[in-house]
Amino acid sequence: MRRHLTTWAFLASAALIAGAMPAVAQTGLRATEELRPAVPPVLPLREQARIRDGWLKERLDTIVPALMREQGIDMWVLVAREYMEDTVVATMLDAQSMSARRRTILMFYDPGAGKPVERLTVSRYGLAGLFPSAWTPETQPDQWKRLAELIAARDPKKIALNISPLTAFGDGLTHGQYLDLTAALPPALRTRIVSGEELAVGWLETRIPAEMALYPQIVRTAHAIMAEGMSDAVITPGKTTADDVMWWYRERIAGLKLDTWFQPSVHIFRKGEKSDLDGDVVIQPGDMLWTDFGITYMGLNTDTQHLAYVLKPGETDAPAGLRAGMAAANRVMDMLTASFRTGLTGNQMLAAAREKALAAGLSPNIYSHPIGYHGHAAGSAIGFWDNQMPGPSGNHALRPNTAWSIELSNTATVPEWDNQAVVFRREEDAFFDGKTVQYIDGRQTAFHLIGGR
Repeated sequence: MRRHLTTWAFLASAALIAGAMPAVAQTGLRATEELRPAVPPVLPLREQARIRDGWLKERLDTIVPALMREQGIDMWVLVAREYMEDTVVATMLDAQSMSARRRTILMFYDPGAGKPVERLTVSRYGLAGLFPSAWTPETQPDQWKRLAELIAARDPKKIALNISPLTAFGDGLTHGQYLDLTAALPPALRTRIVSGEELAVGWLETRIPAEMALYPQIVRTAHAIMAEGMSDAVITPGKTTADDVMWWYRERIAGLKLDTWFQPSVHIFRKGEKSDLDGDVVIQPGDMLWTDFGITYMGLNTDTQHLAYVLKPGETDAPAGLRAGMAAANRVMDMLTASFRTGLTGNQMLAAAREKALAAGLSPNIYSHPIGYHGHAAGSAIGFWDNQMPGPSGNHALRPNTAWSIELSNTATVPEWDNQAVVFRREEDAFFDGKTVQYIDGRQTAFHLIGGR
């Protein structure tokens, strides 16, 4: 999706956490997308909750200790309030909790010496056996004082809080909560407060094997809905508008009891038109359609852009020039994914891919981003559609076990359209295991075809 990623910088080494976390197997990932896949059955909510709670326990047991030890942090405190959720806390709640309850405080403490990282919640209630409760209001009515007692008893060297001027992902502690928290601490402990930005971003961007075992089905679901929308079942040339298809997508998603993190887009590229069309414009034979689409399922997100062609009478495929345009955009994708290296920054990968594409005579525009708990997720930006220069948001070093939306475009002339310059926008979800990038449910290599019968 072509939107601005939150700016942040995270310069920690990728090597330490890569060594601490198991490599994610690539089982189920595929190179080529199935053209018209069926929508997989959506899991019942009870089964979704069971699976997601299992993921959460595994993540808490593995990712948090690895990150804390990498960063030399022995205590991490997260605070959220009902209707004012910390981005990280929202991903640490079990499937039945859904949101912070009054004020939810989570604490992680690493005692060192190889001992397990302690987890607790300074709240009246525990969280699904994952965070035991460490506060009894009848004994100590002041929640902040109880938090201070727990911190003092453990005497941490560094107390990480989610405060960051650079990224929303690491800035979940509100100003009022910060003032109350620090007021409860003695001066000696206040001086030990550090930013938890690295922990927050590392937690959000890292995918575990169990998540990646199901992510292909999540992306397949999105691909199947997209293919259905770009078909004769939904589009009648000469009658259906771009907005009709857009709202069909919304209804289809809702009907499957899924959600989306952005409004789908459907645009029309037409011979003789200087720019793409949308809204109440009627789809006609000979049009190229572009859709930007994503779903939220099992707490994970997708973000994909596909192309379709509306056949004219007698045609059996899109014109050769349009097919070549898609292929050229896919070449830019190949150049970008070949530039992924653990430890490189988004800025470096952007520069490397652009250099390759320009040298090949292509006209690229690269704006890729991480995907996962969020659509535009925690991690390094690889360019923006309106800015191809390096920037602070692209300074993060690439880590293994991260998911990506490989998003970009390439402009090419189409001979059958009187050499009209056409922007071919492409986006597919992929996974980086530390060595290679693979598409989670394949990549579109042929147009969805509509009409022509």
